Amino acid sequence: MPYYTRPSEDGVVAHFRALAEAAPVPLIVYNVPYRTGRELSAQALLRVAALPGVVGFKHAVGGIDETTIGMFDGLPEDFSVLVGDDLFLGPMMALGAVGGILASAHVETAAFGELIDAWRDGQVTRGRQLGRRLAPVSRALFAEPNPAVIKGVLHARGRIPSARVRLPLMPATESATKAALATLS
Repeated sequence: MPYYTRPSEDGVVAHFRALAEAAPVPLIVYNVPYRTGRELSAQALLRVAALPGVVGFKHAVGGIDETTIGMFDGLPEDFSVLVGDDLFLGPMMALGAVGGILASAHVETAAFGELIDAWRDGQVTRGRQLGRRLAPVSRALFAEPNPAVIKGVLHARGRIPSARVRLPLMPATESATKAALATLS
């Protein structure tokens, strides 16, 4: 969603309508109000979801709120909600999300894949267990601005050549990286 200008809900819907009409591929709309400065009502989200060419949301509103629950009540059947707040993957899958676009999955890829599979397959107990195990991982990986700690962990594990981040971000502190590493399996 456009940031800084804080358009009206009608403006947001018109923006995504224009993008969907011009795009050569289906769109996944990133709903992240704490970065854009614009929250949308459930009704506005459903209007965006109904646009031809919009096939999903990456939904990251910082929690599970009334708008999120209301959104799930009216989505088109073939529409996908992908979780964008790593900590809420399990509960959002229980509400009807189909997966996630998750920074934490760069570190614990297989475990997040298992969590998604468990919820998709109706293995509620297994999904809850995995969610509880992965919650401290996500908390630790987001202890400092993303992606600093994730890059610190990936570098410490030899998976990337450098933990550098671009300014204005700063590299993860040694204590944050160590704390995150301690949560990993």
